[in-house]
Amino acid sequence: MARWNPAAPSARSSWCPSHDLGQTSAVVQSDRLELVPVDAARKGVMGRLTTHVLDTASGRPAAGITVELFRVGADARVAVGVTNADGRLDRPLAEGAALPGGTYELRFHAGDYLRRAGRTSDPPFLDVVPIRFGVVAGESYHVPLILSPFGYATYRGS
Repeated sequence: MARWNPAAPSARSSWCPSHDLGQTSAVVQSDRLELVPVDAARKGVMGRLTTHVLDTASGRPAAGITVELFRVGADARVAVGVTNADGRLDRPLAEGAALPGGTYELRFHAGDYLRRAGRTSDPPFLDVVPIRFGVVAGESYHVPLILSPFGYATYRGS
């Protein structure tokens, strides 16, 4: 492989409208940096699963929510984490070989969070919020939870 030359025309990315070279991505290969097409770069990257929780009632990230990941059919917990002050986990719930294709379920312990915030009934309308979704091996997923005391939403983010 040729060494990366930042002055070479091939080192320019398609974000610059005056160049029509196709979208590229930088890939580090031991002692060299190489630009490869984005699709080729993605093939070598193992997938990962991340999440975050936003509390729409308070207008802030939801800190202190326990999040569990289960692989459906295995009946075993794959991972567990707690959201930080930014409403995110400190690391992906699963990545690489720990995230094979299949059906997964995230369980957000929203009731505990809402009780601590004093914004729920007894029993709480929302307690453990399950989100079941499919994963294609090698792809990355960001599955956020948008939460209020009486409803929630999710989507596949990036």
